[in-house]
Amino acid sequence: MQPSPAPSTHDEVTTAFQAYLQAMLDGDTDALDNLLADGCTLTHLTGYVQPKDEWLSQMRAGQFLYHRIEEKSVTVEVEGSTARVSGRFITDATVYGTRANWRLQMTMDYARQGDTWSVVRSAATTW
Repeated sequence: MQPSPAPSTHDEVTTAFQAYLQAMLDGDTDALDNLLADGCTLTHLTGYVQPKDEWLSQMRAGQFLYHRIEEKSVTVEVEGSTARVSGRFITDATVYGTRANWRLQMTMDYARQGDTWSVVRSAATTW
């Protein structure tokens, strides 16, 4: 029996991104903490650039609840030890007490840190 081929870099980044989405849906802030690099920032629809620790704290307090994330399109571009995931999603989320279906264009920059891919920057706009 042949051993399974090693996953491609593209597959590794895709797996890291899918783990991020699942952790958001699960409200698993410990997993998110591990998936986001120290110093990671998240740019919200308002343009506010939020530090990782602040976002995770707000998630723990129930200010960001993710109910469903419907993927419309996703692209993954890898260049050496960096990658960018871009996609369009309809995200059913409760943000600061308001539940809505958000049409989000997300762009996430990744960096390889050891054997893992970590998010260093995330930005969301509408589409």
